[in-house]
Amino acid sequence: MPTAPRPTAPAPTPPPPAAPSLTERRKAATELEIARAAAALFAERGSAVTADDIARAAGVALRTFYRYFRTKEDAVAPLLAVGGRQWLAELRRSAGETLAAEADGPTVRDALERAARRALTPSDERAAEALRWTRGLLRVMRDDPALRAVWHRVHHDSEEALIPVLAEVTDGGPLEVRLAAAAANTAMRVAVETWAAADDGADARAEDPAELVARGMRALTAGLPGLDRRRT
Repeated sequence: MPTAPRPTAPAPTPPPPAAPSLTERRKAATELEIARAAAALFAERGSAVTADDIARAAGVALRTFYRYFRTKEDAVAPLLAVGGRQWLAELRRSAGETLAAEADGPTVRDALERAARRALTPSDERAAEALRWTRGLLRVMRDDPALRAVWHRVHHDSEEALIPVLAEVTDGGPLEVRLAAAAANTAMRVAVETWAAADDGADARAEDPAELVARGMRALTAGLPGLDRRRT
């Protein structure tokens, strides 16, 4: 008499990532403080800023500065990366809300746009200040190839981090997921660059990075049907 197949045990739930240690949190805090000082100085003085200027402004020794960063331009990377991390966190939240919604609710494309809007809408004065520093940095970058290289590296890392998030919530294959990540990341980068380049007297719509990223996201993802996924 044939034996009934045994039920397959559900796959174990992976454990949550370990919380950063106290040493790691202190290191990250120091990096961010140095990055804020660097961003403020670059925005104010341009490429004439030195590593020694940044170290003094951050209240650390020059040798401490070089323990954290290889060059003065590298010092702004942690601040620039904050926006990308906030965007990914917002996207995970928005995508979860999307997939838990009714079948005729918002799509993954909607989640991308909503997350981008939230990431570029400062929630407090410190976030608004960081966005202003980013704007100043982007204006300085036009004449500073080393700073531009840091900006593009940060966005490359952000795009790579976006791929597994989109892979979880879209139905496309590897090509479609990479295209979606590239389109969304490019929309974010170009929106912030366009906002930073706008004259201070431009109309409010042109100066609003959240509005610019929403328009760019819709334009660049229009041909990606995998982002139309809703809960099934």
